[in-house]
Amino acid sequence: MTVELDGSVVRPGWALRVDRLEIDEGVTAVIGANGTGKTTLGRAVAGLDRLASGRLTIAGSVADDPAAGVFVPASRRRVGMVFQDLRLFGHLRVIDNVAFGLRRAGADRATARRKAGALLEQVGVDSAMWTRRPAALSGGQRQRVAIARALAPDPQVLIVDEPLASVDSSGRAGLRALIGESPARHTLLITHDPVDVATVARRVVVLDGGAVAGRGSVTEVTARPGCEWAATFLGANVVSGLAEGTSVTTATGLVLTVATEATGPVYVTFPAHAVTLHRDRPAGSARNAWQAELARVDVDGERARVHLAGPLAVRADITRRSADELELRPGVTVWASLKATELTVVT
Repeated sequence: MTVELDGSVVRPGWALRVDRLEIDEGVTAVIGANGTGKTTLGRAVAGLDRLASGRLTIAGSVADDPAAGVFVPASRRRVGMVFQDLRLFGHLRVIDNVAFGLRRAGADRATARRKAGALLEQVGVDSAMWTRRPAALSGGQRQRVAIARALAPDPQVLIVDEPLASVDSSGRAGLRALIGESPARHTLLITHDPVDVATVARRVVVLDGGAVAGRGSVTEVTARPGCEWAATFLGANVVSGLAEGTSVTTATGLVLTVATEATGPVYVTFPAHAVTLHRDRPAGSARNAWQAELARVDVDGERARVHLAGPLAVRADITRRSADELELRPGVTVWASLKATELTVVT
């Protein structure tokens, strides 16, 4: 079962135009620069924005078709949405926030609260918090409540808009796992975080200028991102490891020196253009360096994206001229290096 959209949402001076987009089951990351239409796409699927033309179907049923006079309102769609600003009901207790959709659907108070409590336990909100108002909770706790509220009516589609924007570092890993394990058949994850894409998403949709610039698996879209913004975004390498001070030990045992102190499990991100390649070990003790084998070289105009295997399976973006001078080809062994200041530690 898929979500299929072929149509447009029009606003004064701007439009989102989507050409035959199919969203399969699992987590699909929606990425793009600010103002490209990511939230508008989510709102159209949720029924909060109407199509100006075209058709939207969810699990085989038409949800919006202006030409046919069909529009299923948001309250009747099996779609849950977690807004970037959460929009929890400040006057309601936590458990009643989650029970709200169930009560609207006709469940009695006791049944709604019983299911709401089970969902709050599932998302990791302690029962001591259930009778509090949202303002008394941390950002991460409020985000969990918002996800539980969206999941309460058993949606076919869960839309999560910038889920970690207001969450402190200690809660991010748990929320990523929660989104990745969502019982909804389809999850649209609107994000600006490459760690979300690397750790949660099965597929990616790239929006650029109000249109779909790229779509497919993470691997496919990374190879053909469709626009310069996405090429830079998806060029970010993400490596997991265990931090102690300014050292991060990866799963393969390689130790990276970083500029920010941390403790415990972390992700280290760095852009592909920050990786430099050499035929011999580079001089200078301040840089991280390791030997790697070239798995693939993709040339696009004057840019070459080099895929490395070895202690770190990462990408390096270099000029085509540099690739020619280094005589890069699959199977060649090179040295790769990174400056500590180029590494960002994400908890």
